[in-house]
Amino acid sequence: MKNGYSRYISKTAKELQPSGIRKFFDLAASMDDVISLGVGEPDFTTPWNIREAAILSLEQGYTSYTANAGLLELRQEISFYLGSRFGVDYDPINQIIVTIGASQAIDLAFRAILDQGDEVLIVEPAFVSYAPLVSIAGGNPIAVATSPDNGFKVTSEQIEKAITEKTKAILLCSPNNPTGSTLTKAELTEIATVIKKHDLLVVSDEIYAELSYDEAFASVASIEGMYERTILINGFSKGFAMTGWRLGFLAAPKEFVEVMLKIHQYTTMCAPHMLQHGAIEALRNTYHEVESMRNSYRRRRNYVVQTLNQIGLDCHTPGGAFYVFPSIRATGLSSEQFAEELLIQEKVAVVPGHVFGESGEGYIRCSYAASMSQLQEALKRIQRFVESRGVVAVNHSENFKVTQE
Repeated sequence: MKNGYSRYISKTAKELQPSGIRKFFDLAASMDDVISLGVGEPDFTTPWNIREAAILSLEQGYTSYTANAGLLELRQEISFYLGSRFGVDYDPINQIIVTIGASQAIDLAFRAILDQGDEVLIVEPAFVSYAPLVSIAGGNPIAVATSPDNGFKVTSEQIEKAITEKTKAILLCSPNNPTGSTLTKAELTEIATVIKKHDLLVVSDEIYAELSYDEAFASVASIEGMYERTILINGFSKGFAMTGWRLGFLAAPKEFVEVMLKIHQYTTMCAPHMLQHGAIEALRNTYHEVESMRNSYRRRRNYVVQTLNQIGLDCHTPGGAFYVFPSIRATGLSSEQFAEELLIQEKVAVVPGHVFGESGEGYIRCSYAASMSQLQEALKRIQRFVESRGVVAVNHSENFKVTQE
């Protein structure tokens, strides 16, 4: 081509930045003896009964397309799940779509509601895909920064200050990735007052709903007056240890679902048939496994938070998900410098906080979805590293006590 390929590539695609998380995964994969605290993935294998259901469906020949919105039987189970677990009722025929992970559900939501130039408020630190997905849909992501002073929770006052005449929606993620902050029902009610006042929509990423530790999870759609203006996003990846299955779902008023289903029909067709059978089994017969995994994560969370604070890295206690977001400012390093040098010097992979937005600078994200032995060894290595930077640990013992409660 006379002038190369550049002129054929869209401006939006050119401006997209590669995922900041992948850089450290790729570097870690090229090294030996690395302990990764960077992966946002359960360390549990998908429970056997779920895998068995998918295998059986293959043996029985369920290899065709399903309805675009997904198997009605699965949508009925999702409807029952949302109503019984979180107090929000959706019609399985007209208000639910089974998607290729929660990520596709978020993409559908933004494509359905955004016109060119519409603004979406993104509470930061935020998962790396939110802002790019807004941009791809033609919107403008507007960061609303939070801080550890308030446990990385956004307030109604912060939201109101960020609203302009172009604001159309806000994306909420609770429990949050990367901070683990979790909004209570009272806090969501305050936020809802502002959202209703300014006639906004909410895209609510609730993928970590099953991983709430200290109090019951509250869906924003359950708040008075919010059901009709919420697009609820959830899935099977985190709570059910089904990341590689790529199964999610969305639930919303019929008017939104009709539009999102059209986009889904043209871009995806449907989620894989046999995997949907596994999801049906997950919702029917796996709550004891989910509870066991949640209790294990809670123990690990307590240990990691306690130990990081003893090491000298200030860390708030997250209310959910499986991440901690400690400050590394005491080391004098930037987030990226800390992550790179820790990986090279001690072979521990973490994610630098700045990839989750400007307010994430000075922090790192560590996943505690790893075995206790891996966490103990990783924290020893982190302690050695921060001490080499002049940070004095509160507790110098070789093995920190594991908190059980």
